[in-house]
Amino acid sequence: MSSRTAPAISRRIEYGSLLAITALGAFVRLYEIGGKGLWLDEAFSIWMARQPVPEILSWLVRIDQHPPLYYLLLHLWLRFGDSAATVRALSALLSTLTIPVFYLTGRRLAGRSVGLLAALLLALSPFHVRFAQEARMYALLTLSISIALLALVHLLTDPRSAAVPCRSARRQSQARTERAPVSVRAIETNLAWIAYALGTAGALYTHHTALLFPLSANLFVLGLAWFRARWPGKENGLQPPSMRNWLLAQGAVLLLWSPWLPSAVVQAMGVYEEFWIPAPTWRTVIGAVGNLTNAHMPQRIERAPLIWALYGAALLLGVFHLRARPTSLALLSTLFVLPFAGEWLVSLRRPIFYDRTLIWTSLPLYLLLAAGIRGLRHRSTVLTASLMFATINGLSIREYVLYFEKEGWDDAAAYVAEGAEEGDLVLFNATWVQIPFDYYYRDLGPPVEERGVPVDLFDRGILEPKMSARDLPRLRALIRDRERVWLIYSHNWYTDPQGLVPAALEEAGDLLARRRFYGLEVRLYTVPE
Repeated sequence: MSSRTAPAISRRIEYGSLLAITALGAFVRLYEIGGKGLWLDEAFSIWMARQPVPEILSWLVRIDQHPPLYYLLLHLWLRFGDSAATVRALSALLSTLTIPVFYLTGRRLAGRSVGLLAALLLALSPFHVRFAQEARMYALLTLSISIALLALVHLLTDPRSAAVPCRSARRQSQARTERAPVSVRAIETNLAWIAYALGTAGALYTHHTALLFPLSANLFVLGLAWFRARWPGKENGLQPPSMRNWLLAQGAVLLLWSPWLPSAVVQAMGVYEEFWIPAPTWRTVIGAVGNLTNAHMPQRIERAPLIWALYGAALLLGVFHLRARPTSLALLSTLFVLPFAGEWLVSLRRPIFYDRTLIWTSLPLYLLLAAGIRGLRHRSTVLTASLMFATINGLSIREYVLYFEKEGWDDAAAYVAEGAEEGDLVLFNATWVQIPFDYYYRDLGPPVEERGVPVDLFDRGILEPKMSARDLPRLRALIRDRERVWLIYSHNWYTDPQGLVPAALEEAGDLLARRRFYGLEVRLYTVPE
């Protein structure tokens, strides 16, 4: 075999492996993607995306806590249809695209083997498969940050990013006029700066907690710059980029984000006043790490503690394997630990800690796990370990597909449609659950009057207004002179913790039927004259 042939074959194997991993990731993300009914948040995504663009932006500021990018993309995607499978396919596509981007990050940071192993862990991550099959913004959040992370790693490993300023369009035009060659590497460096700014801004336009990514990146880069200035003789490992260009990049991110910044402040104030997430505990944090590592692990596995020990061992091996690259280890540790700490600190005043908002922190975690698997050195051992972790993840994906349940709005709507009569009143104690109910009921049952308690949908300018004793007169007025009243009772732990709504209905009438579905309950009352 010639010296020229060997690298070509190696590249074919590398790209073929990446293609196979990406195809595998796409398959598990699309498999049975429409098998589960839409739950509340997904139906809300569709409702929001159906609005005209100006209305989307207005509604988000008034009633929601999220930036607009995902809803705007879904607004365009709805041209393909609004079935459960169709709307979720957008998330599946975004999640699949993350796999090759993540591979490039791993290859740049720690070599081809680590890149492929990290891509495999991402492709078969049960947590990522779950949110690739959900019509929400978390797959887009992960893709945006994966692009920014790839650009960041490129800048930290490219000597040109520290020595050469970004070339302006005018200078590049002048260089072409003078027939001075523009190197491919210079173009790559410029593209990396652009990708960092666009990826970070895209993440900020997807979820507000993404602010923890640029904060973590800045802390690391500034700390690395201080370290290199204090010990200039230690030049191995990652190098800080040009501080001038770095600050310009942060300014570009802020400039791109600035149109939404006033709205973000309004939304943040609304979250601070009242939000439904409970205060986190250490068990919450450990559970979030467990979900990122391997969510939906079958409870029937007798040796589950041993499996978690294997993940822990791989993580420790990753740390050990990267000991010769302390700056790379510091980067991954910073990007994983600081977002957890950031959400925890904010939660001391207003709880916001939620595992799905930290989904992107799985990227540095998977790189550490991949480095640990690669650290086993012997090819047969690495292959065996890879197959073992792939099998474990595959079993967890199977568990998710077969047993994970979402709110049963499809079954509940069918149940009401079967028994409803024209002129019935349907009450919703958590007003915005009318959205998923209507999504399924619209083509099934006779026309009925729908009302929310304590108020109708969005009348108070919030998603889930709470029921109180002062709202009972309105409820009694709604059911007066009604023969039959349906109650769709859901999220009552938050919206009706005292059980005021069913108590008032039982006082006024008789309970005729009652049916439980996952995440909600349907009751039918008859109200005597």
